[in-house]
Amino acid sequence: MCLPQELAIAGVRDMTAANRYLDEVYRPAFNAEFVPPALEEGSAFVPWIGGRLDDFLCETFGRVVGKDNCVAFEGMALQVPKDRHRMHYRKVKVRGHC
Repeated sequence: MCLPQELAIAGVRDMTAANRYLDEVYRPAFNAEFVPPALEEGSAFVPWIGGRLDDFLCETFGRVVGKDNCVAFEGMALQVPKDRHRMHYRKVKVRGHC
């Protein structure tokens, strides 16, 4: 039987009564039928130990470094930071974070 029929048979005629029926009757019966018991006690979540999430939760784009040590990305010119190896950069990866 579908929920609207159950509500009609139970005499539910307004939103407050429908919410009460869902909390007290429908949801407990649904959970008893479809939610399997856990095989073990405790949480299945473990702490993240793999480094910075920003290194993974981003989009990575390959770019070629121009003669002016800049790369083009989404309408911007990004300059490669100055360091002693700066002239050796040919290709770089640009990360986009939301």
